[in-house]
Amino acid sequence: MPALHNSYLFHLVDEEEQTLQPGSGLVGIARLAAQGEFVRPGHNVQYFTLESRSLLNRCDAPRMPFKWTINPYRGCEFACKYCYARYTHEFMEMRDGLDFERKIYIKQQAAWLLRRELRRVKRGEAIAIGTATDPYQPAERHQRVTREILEELAQHKGFEIGIVTKSDLILRDCEVLQRVAEQNRLYVNVTITTLDARLARLLEPRAPRPDLRMDAVKELNRAGIDAGVICAPVLPGITDSEESLEALVAATKAAGGKNIFANPLFLKPCSAAVFLPFLEKEFPALVKQYQERYASRAFVSEAYHRDISKRMAKLREKYGIAFEREPRSRVTHMQDVSAVQLSLFQAAGD
Repeated sequence: MPALHNSYLFHLVDEEEQTLQPGSGLVGIARLAAQGEFVRPGHNVQYFTLESRSLLNRCDAPRMPFKWTINPYRGCEFACKYCYARYTHEFMEMRDGLDFERKIYIKQQAAWLLRRELRRVKRGEAIAIGTATDPYQPAERHQRVTREILEELAQHKGFEIGIVTKSDLILRDCEVLQRVAEQNRLYVNVTITTLDARLARLLEPRAPRPDLRMDAVKELNRAGIDAGVICAPVLPGITDSEESLEALVAATKAAGGKNIFANPLFLKPCSAAVFLPFLEKEFPALVKQYQERYASRAFVSEAYHRDISKRMAKLREKYGIAFEREPRSRVTHMQDVSAVQLSLFQAAGD
């Protein structure tokens, strides 16, 4: 979906009543967002309904390990300082990067939409859940959209499904995940940036602690649900030390994680607008380095990316983490996760 013209305005007409009113001239997802009904307030967060025309979003980028994406929510309450998906709110004419974590949109009729659309998925085409927003963010506790989606998938067979989350809330759904896995290929990737709880709280203010996430990896595998870790993003000068990466790989092995991959920071302008002020406050000595590193591109250099990949490969070998499937599963093995992030720009409209 292309970005909307700047002449279209999204506005909150009546803040006292906390009700969104349709904006004049809005089209597409921006219009649907403007028509959303206020559901409830959270801690510095507002929740709104979002009438969706589609739940499955097709990803046609050739390098992607999946063909379809599902994001049960728009926006994410975890408020990760580095989050690459903040730009997705711009499709709803919300230009303040903080709106992404403060205004959460709950997709309506998810199970019905999915049931209608699954016929579009061909054998061998992978479905990724949680590519732009976390499917187990706090809204899921009371809205249960992700649960509805899994309940629907459990009634089908022959699909290849991957889930990415930062939350141990996924353990709530162990039973339905087991049912999904009985007739489909299912893999869960739990994102863990660092095992340092203090640092994690700075980077990911409202996400569950890293030890809880690693416990989730352990419990999922105990329940027979294949699960591993994505170390993402790797932050130069902050989380990329050998000690930090090795601790994460060792903990993944101890938890029975089936695999672990790492992905360096991906920093688009909308993310930099939040991340760089955070650096100035918490890591001022690194600001110049980051400004230079990301001055002309959103990705780190190929040399840095290769270095992280080689280091992780050696650590996986050292700790004996080598999970393979036959035939190789495209959705469960995302070595080039930077390419996955590129796909989010293809998938912004879902």
